[in-house]
Amino acid sequence: MTADPARGFHDGELAVQQRAGVAREAARLAGMLGPTRLRPGSTAFLAGLRLAALTARDRAGTLWISVLTGPPGFLDGAGELLRIRAAPAPGDPLSDLGADQPVGIVAIDPKARRRMRVNGTLISARPGSLVVEVGEAYGNCPQYIQERTIGTGPTRRTEHPAPLVGDRLDESATRIVRAADTFFLGTIHPERGADASHRGGPAGFVQVAGGDLAWPDYPGNNMFNSLGNLQVDDTAALAFVDFGTGDTVQLSGRAHVEWADPGPADDDSGTGRRVVFTVSRVVSGGPPLPIRAA
Repeated sequence: MTADPARGFHDGELAVQQRAGVAREAARLAGMLGPTRLRPGSTAFLAGLRLAALTARDRAGTLWISVLTGPPGFLDGAGELLRIRAAPAPGDPLSDLGADQPVGIVAIDPKARRRMRVNGTLISARPGSLVVEVGEAYGNCPQYIQERTIGTGPTRRTEHPAPLVGDRLDESATRIVRAADTFFLGTIHPERGADASHRGGPAGFVQVAGGDLAWPDYPGNNMFNSLGNLQVDDTAALAFVDFGTGDTVQLSGRAHVEWADPGPADDDSGTGRRVVFTVSRVVSGGPPLPIRAA
């Protein structure tokens, strides 16, 4: 199976849709994925946000997803360009971000339970400023977005002002992951580029066992952008945020989908699907994000 630009979906997405038995339903949404500009409604939505996540590769080629924050207006989009008045902070694995690469962005308003994906090419990366040439821009359904109000909060001094870098979760990072009701997932396709997505569920929906994390794949819009990328390239990245403290955990590794018949006794998604992520690298314990949520 090859990518079909006329339909919008690539080979991996089509394969997952077919296996999940939703190819006909998904085909109705294919037009959303064509090349597009940021329309006035999208521009207005982005302008009111404080929170987004960015998927990209670091200088060594490792895929990461980083959380970006700023006051309303920090996401400034119009036409073919999205200007971001923020960038990954020092110590973040994407702090030395190189331009001329595919990137994926998910921008989210948890209070209104709305989110939007913007995928394209990073054409400029400067301290505190990024510019993305838009290739795709489309909204997602409100499912599994945990309602919370994002505000600013004081950064606090920590015992580890520099991030902890390793190849496994320590006790503090494990606590954040196990308590999370939200995280961000970064994936990539060799031709279609990078993607950033949101995952949500009840606190504890992400399981940690040894060097693996796993979570159920809940029913969604049947597009399977993330799982379709993983079908072709199992490279993946995760980012968790403790919204009470601003602390973050970023992971890079590999992920795959485990399939079973829908509805077995141990299936809490009703789909028979779960994603298993194997950790390769961890960055945690650095300066917290200047946001808090209620």
